Amino acid sequence: MDIMELVEQSKDAATVKRVFGEPIQHGDVVVIPVARVAQGGGGGQGQGKDEKGEEGGGSGGGFGFSATPAGVYVLKDGDALWRPAVDVNRIVIGGQIVAVVLLLTLRTIFKRRRRRR
Repeated sequence: MDIMELVEQSKDAATVKRVFGEPIQHGDVVVIPVARVAQGGGGGQGQGKDEKGEEGGGSGGGFGFSATPAGVYVLKDGDALWRPAVDVNRIVIGGQIVAVVLLLTLRTIFKRRRRRR
């Protein structure tokens, strides 16, 4: 696969259907799921001499894609409401980071108080 093929495939992957899901209807309520999408790609090629002094070349490329839930739009009675998705893992990790910083700060404070006595 050459690099231009990789670029074309990455363009094909970047569509609005990756962000907005198919609407789901239940009675008079319509729910449209939404996701955060990130993608990237890269490639390169080069030529040069190897350890034996022989000419050579190579090329390579890659493509990455990530999607996480962002929330849903709820359409009901002519109103559109945004309901964000709650990422519990992110909340827990944030709480752990705050706890570690707090413990390290308290440790520093107690060490300084002990030295002053």
